[in-house]
Amino acid sequence: MKLKALLAVLFLGIILFWAVGDLPAFGDPEAPATQYTGKLYIESVLPDIGIENIVTAILASYRGFDTLGEVVVIFTAGISVALLLRRGGRL
Repeated sequence: MKLKALLAVLFLGIILFWAVGDLPAFGDPEAPATQYTGKLYIESVLPDIGIENIVTAILASYRGFDTLGEVVVIFTAGISVALLLRRGGRL
């Protein structure tokens, strides 16, 4: 069983190292993600949403569900900490 796990890890490791060669360099201004995505957001935020602040528009509209999930996690953690601190003296 350990041999199968070792072979699987080696196989996946080789594939990942092989795939790294196709990644753009870190911070490359000519990378596809920086060429198209940023320009798309900058050009379409005002006509699509009508909010002049690009960061607010992206967080509120384009990434709304993602941001909502993050807010729910932070709210749940805050409530949990508040409940734990409230119980602190009664243990």
